[in-house]
Amino acid sequence: MGCVEIRAVTKSFGETRAVDGVDLTTNEGEFLVLLGPSGCGKTTLLRMIAGVEEPTSGDLVIDGRVVTNLPPRLRDIAMVFQSYALYPHMTVYKNIAFPLRARGMAREAVRKKVEWAAAMFQIGRLLDRKPRQLSGGERQRVALARAMVREPSVFLLDEPLSNLDALLRASAREELRQLQRKMGVTTIYVTHDQVEAMGLGDRIVVMDRGRVRQIGTPLEIYQWPADIFVATFVGSPPMNLLEREGTLLGFRPETFVPADTVESSGGCVTFPFEVTYQELLGAERLLYGNVAEKSQARHVVSRLPGSLTFSIEVGKTYPFAVANRDLRHFDTSTGLSKGREGA
Repeated sequence: MGCVEIRAVTKSFGETRAVDGVDLTTNEGEFLVLLGPSGCGKTTLLRMIAGVEEPTSGDLVIDGRVVTNLPPRLRDIAMVFQSYALYPHMTVYKNIAFPLRARGMAREAVRKKVEWAAAMFQIGRLLDRKPRQLSGGERQRVALARAMVREPSVFLLDEPLSNLDALLRASAREELRQLQRKMGVTTIYVTHDQVEAMGLGDRIVVMDRGRVRQIGTPLEIYQWPADIFVATFVGSPPMNLLEREGTLLGFRPETFVPADTVESSGGCVTFPFEVTYQELLGAERLLYGNVAEKSQARHVVSRLPGSLTFSIEVGKTYPFAVANRDLRHFDTSTGLSKGREGA
């Protein structure tokens, strides 16, 4: 099954509330990502699910069984940490076999399980090596194999790719997602990297200061942020925000384009955009500048595809526009979204 329920869970460290009344339920077999800045409580929440931290209040339920006070070994979960936590004196084979031997599994059964996991993660040739003889990517695969060899109902990952270089991280992301789909194990993944979150998650849980700000698919989180925190945290560059007529208008940089290129059958809003800097990135270019609103200059960013060969000179002002369908409306006092109609 692998369904995890988090019921009004709170965790306090003295006067600091690291996790503040979180309610959350996973779907069976889904890849759920906990996304947020450092210190937002995502790792603390994961550690409480794993059983290595005790909640101050609330309950944790796995497959309909309350596990709040159970030790990790009785929760049918497996966890991979950022550091991988491999035993340096053991070979790869013994590292993977360790949780099976701790259960008292027969030697031949252990061998078959280790070979199965090694084949899945393509590390069969590494079984006789020690961790110090492995690259970062190979250590990551060993840590994943050691976790998956137990065939847990829930798989917990705490930023397992952060120690890899950018190229290897991208390939590891793809492999991890394919493996998770093949195995169908409910997976909860912690990261502060929005690219990882958008690429891996079936759903994303955006957290800030111990609270859940929004839960949704990557597309929902990106296109319809629940508040200005989500709007400005998810997306690089983040969503532009301008105050106009008592509301905050939000729009993504890729929707802010030269006025004569906007498909305006549903109407659009035009702004005078003074370009102060541009970055040429090959497939796209980023334009940074200001929009004059109520005698004040507001900083905004435009992302143009490389195929749009619109001549831009720094220091000049151009008419840029956003189609009405791409505008998002937020309450100026609460920062909350006003909904899909902007009403």
